[in-house]
Amino acid sequence: MEPKSLATVLPVPNLEQAVAFWRGALGVEPSFVDGDRWAQFDFGGRRIALAGSDRTSDLAGVMLKVDDLEAAASELADLGIELGPAEEGEHERRRTGTAPGGWSFVIYSAASRPRPA
Repeated sequence: MEPKSLATVLPVPNLEQAVAFWRGALGVEPSFVDGDRWAQFDFGGRRIALAGSDRTSDLAGVMLKVDDLEAAASELADLGIELGPAEEGEHERRRTGTAPGGWSFVIYSAASRPRPA
């Protein structure tokens, strides 16, 4: 498995308020906002993701972008990480589990079907 990127995911109860805070704290505009569902900030070569209504957990965690979701899930199973079944999100295909320490852990790849216009 060769992850393409890693992001810290912070669940937030109010995405609009969280975006305003991080915009001010980091001094940059979000690189992506999807309504009340999701936002991302790219800053200093890192990504912070804010999970609003489209969160997989109420705990902070990480997500890894991979090319092959099932191959990555198999490798993680060999490491003792059990992931739930694949889910189609609005922008991605993902599998969710729990990393050692109880943190949310998500692997994702590109959506298998385009998002309707």
